[in-house]
Amino acid sequence: MLVSQSEAEGAGVREREQVRRVVVVGGSIAGLLAAAALAGPGRSVTVLERDALPVGPEPRPGVPQGRQPHVFLHRGLLAVEELLPGVDADLRAAGAVPLDTGYIAWLGESGWAPRGPQYEILSLTRPLFEHVVRDHVCRLAGVELRDGTAVTGLRRGSSTGPRWWVDTAGDPVPADLVIDASGRSSRLPPWLVALGVGPARTTRVDARVGYATARVAVPPGTVTVDGIELLQTPDRSGGSALPVEGDTWLVTAVGAGARRPGRDRASFVGTLASLPDPSLHDLAARAEAEVVIHRQTGNQRHHYDRVRGWPDGLLVVGDALCAFNPVYGQGVTVAALEALALRDAARGPLRTRRLLRRFGRVVDLPWRIATSEDLRYPTAGGRVPRASALFSAWTRELGRMGAHGDQLAQLSIARVYHVMASPWLLLHPALVARSVRARLRGYGDPTPRPQVFADERSP
Repeated sequence: MLVSQSEAEGAGVREREQVRRVVVVGGSIAGLLAAAALAGPGRSVTVLERDALPVGPEPRPGVPQGRQPHVFLHRGLLAVEELLPGVDADLRAAGAVPLDTGYIAWLGESGWAPRGPQYEILSLTRPLFEHVVRDHVCRLAGVELRDGTAVTGLRRGSSTGPRWWVDTAGDPVPADLVIDASGRSSRLPPWLVALGVGPARTTRVDARVGYATARVAVPPGTVTVDGIELLQTPDRSGGSALPVEGDTWLVTAVGAGARRPGRDRASFVGTLASLPDPSLHDLAARAEAEVVIHRQTGNQRHHYDRVRGWPDGLLVVGDALCAFNPVYGQGVTVAALEALALRDAARGPLRTRRLLRRFGRVVDLPWRIATSEDLRYPTAGGRVPRASALFSAWTRELGRMGAHGDQLAQLSIARVYHVMASPWLLLHPALVARSVRARLRGYGDPTPRPQVFADERSP
């Protein structure tokens, strides 16, 4: 049967659109979830990770914040479970602590938040989370994880062969699709220059926030709340304490600029002692513990979705695309939502430029939240855009209402923070009416401080 030239060209295009060989650069959470999104019949997924990976849940050099606390927002956990069914049960079996964010003792700018049910999350260390996710991904058909493999470059293929070649210290790896998930240290910008593409515009907001953490053994029943959060503000340091596996808690001190805690115990305890509530200082004082610090907290967004002539078969996810101040706990959730978008797009012809724009929409709200908050700090050296400033001011008004007992205001903030609702929810007429009423009639009595320790005496 004769085949016309147009039919032959169309068949060639369809052949090129099929993604059979995927290479993911980076084996951290974003890379693992991207691999899970694309694993399937007739497709191979090779994950190249620079670090030699530990056998168990141990910190590693490629995750410098691995010993710091991580908040896995409710929407993020749902997305990970959707990609990797059974992860939730395995995390719980490994010691992850389920808790309700509505029962965390939360001290905001206006006072203590009211207690009431919000969203269940799992509290655990980053190494344990990554270990369980990695175990699930490595059991997927067609997925291969090569650790101790540094990627040195990226080359285009030919029209008759692989679309891409990923260069390593060993043999190059062929790919129809390359996904950069190598985090903040991504080498993609210079690789694009070498390919004659870009450069992409990059936006940075860095409030010079730093934090220090100690892991403290706490006997069960000592603490009567699900966690402790003393919110950092432009005028004061902050801190948190969350239970993790093994009857231990991660106690953290947070500050910006000159208020950043140091790695020595005296600086750590001194920062906790300066906070407006003694609970974190009292918790840290119950045991000697090693203090670890982290200061790479700037927000950084590469606008790859706006680069003209973006090459087919190349994607960017996770911190390599947009990195947030980790204090807000958004990174894993954003990576999981990007992976869901990738999974859905891969069910048909995969248009990488269109998918990058979709990733941009996933990033938009978390980026606005993190940067508008960080720009309030003099250490950021910038100004909050007017729209973001209005949104931030209204959110603080809702927080003030919550600190005076308004459960609806507090729950609405939680729904948006956990990416379970659109930010438009915060403009619901009922919330606006409650704000007007509070301003006219008064906000009412402040929410009392909850009891934090079982042996704590009433004032």
